[in-house]
Amino acid sequence: MLSAIRHRVLAPTHAAACALLLACVWAGPASAAPPVTGPLAANPFLGPLGTATMHGDAGSSDVTPLAGPAPGSGVTVYPLGAACPTLLEGSDGLVVGLCTAIAGQTPTVFLFDSGAPGPVGGALASLSLTKGSLLGGVYAYLDNEDRLVVVDGGRRLLRVAHGRGDDGVWRLTATVQADLSGAIPQGDNVTGLVPDWSGNVWFATGHGVVGFVGRDGGIGTVALPSGELVANSISSAPNGGVAVASTHALYELRARAGDPEILWRSAYDRGSARKPGQLSWGTGSTPTYFGPVRGDEYLAIVDNADDLVRLIVARSGTGEQVCSLPVPVGGSENSPIGIGASIFVASTYGYPYPTVPEGAGPAVPASAPFRGGLSRVDLTADGCVPVWDSEVRSAAVPRLSLADAGIHTMRRVGPDATTPLDGFDYVVLDPATGAVRTSIPLPGTLAEDPLQMAALITRGGALWQGTITGVVRIG
Repeated sequence: MLSAIRHRVLAPTHAAACALLLACVWAGPASAAPPVTGPLAANPFLGPLGTATMHGDAGSSDVTPLAGPAPGSGVTVYPLGAACPTLLEGSDGLVVGLCTAIAGQTPTVFLFDSGAPGPVGGALASLSLTKGSLLGGVYAYLDNEDRLVVVDGGRRLLRVAHGRGDDGVWRLTATVQADLSGAIPQGDNVTGLVPDWSGNVWFATGHGVVGFVGRDGGIGTVALPSGELVANSISSAPNGGVAVASTHALYELRARAGDPEILWRSAYDRGSARKPGQLSWGTGSTPTYFGPVRGDEYLAIVDNADDLVRLIVARSGTGEQVCSLPVPVGGSENSPIGIGASIFVASTYGYPYPTVPEGAGPAVPASAPFRGGLSRVDLTADGCVPVWDSEVRSAAVPRLSLADAGIHTMRRVGPDATTPLDGFDYVVLDPATGAVRTSIPLPGTLAEDPLQMAALITRGGALWQGTITGVVRIG
């Protein structure tokens, strides 16, 4: 076990110290891992649970109540000429994708039939939005009327509806809910978006403005300290909390008298530089709410410490740190999976992103092998306890299904020093042991690169995975 972990330690100059530390804190898999179970909180202002946000729900659990594809399922590739990080399914069974066109990097909304391919590249309709930053217009959600809620590059809060006309043609129509140009400075863009349990639409910008649009149309904002950026999405919980992770600290806020109020701030170790395989200098986590009773007792992120990154778990409402545990994943750009008392962390260290956002800063080192890794940690009365560590090279944001008790992801196939000839497999892992129990190869190579994007599991039992050039459908 230790030899498998030791070869993934990131900083060669600290290899001996890291290996010694791992020997102390990472004792290997538990003899009998407890079952993975727990509640998921359904936000009344979101679409169906598990399919309405990039991370499944308002708490960003990356857990779904739906079952994934059956073993031996077929694979369909939809070439769209766009990378598709956000794929969502509404109550009508249609899939809405928010993608970024390769030509011009224009945010584009696509509409799909979840059960069958459409007439052109799988899409029934498409709609281009105003371009912003690389991460602007990436995070969006479906509301309880199956409308895509997104902020475009013009700093307008949009609700994009879909419908079929008398001519039988599907169309996407955008309606402006609020103009945020007075609240968001020119040159800044929204990177995170989520509703709270009162119906306020919360947003966070790349340059650290956090705010919400109330149901009455009022807009309230608060600025994070100078120099703190927000490079990931945000999360909300039934307790009224909204979690934001900046490049320096984890925050929890709430709405109070028409304005955001910061309940607490907890700084974390952001390391000395951005790591290869990450898009910002700081945590790569969208904060994850989880817990065994309501599903929002705790918050989890992964820090960016130089040697071994740490899983940090804080108590929601107070920010009290529950644990800070080194995990052998190198670095992570992905949100942890959180359900009940279990957390799963995937490594993206060394993943070959073709570009990074402006202002992300240089990676140190400039590049590294992508060795992957996925770890399970359980929260007990004694704190955080490591359960297992898998060597799977996850190339996507993993998704845990409560219905089929599997962790669904895409695995990069090839040497640690990645090449354009690498292939990809759809795999399902056993959350009790980390063992791979299903593997289906994808056709082609680089065109099917999932680029660490999140998958969607639909109510029909299919898995939709965004890729660098479109969408892959399994099932």
